[in-house]
Amino acid sequence: MDLLATIFAEITPGILITLVVAGACIGVLAGIFGVGGGAVSVPVFFETFRAMGVADDVAMPLAVGTSLAMIAPTSIVSAMAHSKKGTVDIGILKTWAVPVFLGVIAGSYIARFAEPVVFQTVFVCVAGINSFKMLFGNSGWKLRDTMPGRAVTALYGLIVGLLSALMGIGGGAISNLILTLNGKPIREAVSTSAGVGVIIALPGAIGYVFAGWGKEGLPPDALGYVSLLALVLTVPTTLLTTRLGVALAHKLPQNILGKLFGIFLAVVCVRFLFEIFG
Repeated sequence: MDLLATIFAEITPGILITLVVAGACIGVLAGIFGVGGGAVSVPVFFETFRAMGVADDVAMPLAVGTSLAMIAPTSIVSAMAHSKKGTVDIGILKTWAVPVFLGVIAGSYIARFAEPVVFQTVFVCVAGINSFKMLFGNSGWKLRDTMPGRAVTALYGLIVGLLSALMGIGGGAISNLILTLNGKPIREAVSTSAGVGVIIALPGAIGYVFAGWGKEGLPPDALGYVSLLALVLTVPTTLLTTRLGVALAHKLPQNILGKLFGIFLAVVCVRFLFEIFG
C-alpha cells in the first residue's frame, strides 16, 4: 500500500491528462503511418518523467524503454488490422525477422551504458530525415524501383532494429523510409511497417527491463527502464484509437497526413536539439 501511495502521489492532473491524450494520439498514428507511435510517446514520456523529478540520465532511457513496451500491443493490433487489408509484404517480414531482432538486442545492450545525448542524437537524425522527406519529398524520391538482394535487405533490417531500439519506436518511421525509397507503394510500406513493429517492440521492451535493472534514480513504479504507471495510463486509449488510425490510413489523403506528421517530427527534433546544445 505504501508503494501504491508513493506511485500515485507522483500523478498531477496535468500528467494524467497528458498521458491519456498521448495514448490516444499514439494509437491513431500507429494505424495511419504503420508506426508504433514512439515519435509521440518518447518526447511525451521524457518530459513527463522530468516533471516527476526523474534525472535526465534516467528519464531518457526510461522514456525509450516505456515507449517500446507501450508499442508492443499497439503494433500487434495495427499489424492484424493491416493484414486483413491484404497489404502486408510477408516476404519482407520473413527476411527481416532475424536481423531486426539482432539489431534490437544490440540497441538494448547499448542502452545500459549510453548517455542521454546518444538517444537524443539518434532520434533527431532519423526523425529529421523523415520529417524532411514528408515535408519536401515526392513520389519520385527513390533509390531504386525494387528491393535489393537478400543480403542488403537483411542489412536494412539490422539497421531498422538497432536504430528503433535506441529511439524507442516500433521501426515504422525507418522501415517506411527504406521501403518507399526502394519502390514499395506507400500503403504497402505502411502495412508492412506495422508488422515490423511487432518484431521490434516486445524484445526491445524486455531488453530495456534488463538494461535498467538495479539502476539508481528510477521511479518506484519502474521495472528496469519501463514505467508501469505510464503504461497503465496510455495503453488503454492507444488500443482504442489504433483501429481508427488504420481506417483513416485507407481513406484520407496520405500527402496531407504525411505533412502534418512531418511538422510534428520537426518540432520534436528542434526540442531535442535545444536539449543537446542548450
